[in-house]
Amino acid sequence: MTLPDNWLFLKQFTKARIALGRNGVSLPTKEILNFSLSHAQARDAVHQPFNSDQIQSELHKMGLSTLTVHSCVKDREEYLRRPDLGRKLNQESIKKLEKAYQNPSDLIIIIGDGLSSYAVDRQAVSVIRALLPYLKKLNIQLGPIILAHQARVALGDQIGSILRAKSIAMLIGERPGLSSSDSLGIYMTWQPDDTRNDANRNCISNVRPEGLKHDLAAFKLAWLLEQSFIKQISGVRLKDESDNAALSDTIKPLYIA
Repeated sequence: MTLPDNWLFLKQFTKARIALGRNGVSLPTKEILNFSLSHAQARDAVHQPFNSDQIQSELHKMGLSTLTVHSCVKDREEYLRRPDLGRKLNQESIKKLEKAYQNPSDLIIIIGDGLSSYAVDRQAVSVIRALLPYLKKLNIQLGPIILAHQARVALGDQIGSILRAKSIAMLIGERPGLSSSDSLGIYMTWQPDDTRNDANRNCISNVRPEGLKHDLAAFKLAWLLEQSFIKQISGVRLKDESDNAALSDTIKPLYIA
């Protein structure tokens, strides 16, 4: 017989594994099975192939141009063993970007599979759709959307440098957790190049319907972009104070709170 947990009322506020109850000296069989399922979903998220063709199709319907690139990683096993190779473009992709380069853009958005292509498949297009009205209001010129296979966050710096973008936003799958295998991270960098590091980036994390919703994530990114263009900085010197209306300039939320 399963005994209820005293924390049961807190379960409504979190997806964390609390108030699971007890069955003798062990967990209930249902919770053990749920844990195994979540673990399998996290592993699947890491190994699921990046369906860039589907995302590309959806972006084209929105009138956006795209380019597909690959890091130096050959396969998923190498991706997990060699993070350094995921931070560099292969030669074919470098040539493709150099050939495609015409005029500098204000912003390049990169969609990278990262550690969860499942997150990218579910969240990326919705975030971009919510972001476009803000970019129009800010008069920020958006370059082609880059779809990056076997990508790490720093790959965006090389892409932005080749395309001579003023800023980049890398939308990438975050490391899956046992309660969130579909969490998207957004990394914004001012004047990207190969000297940039984590301190030069602003991060918006846990983007998913059960976490930071798409509309709010788009607003936060737009707020950071506006401040970045005004102050010409990003990273630790640029604090996310988008929740303070008194500190906003042009950008105001378009979503219904």
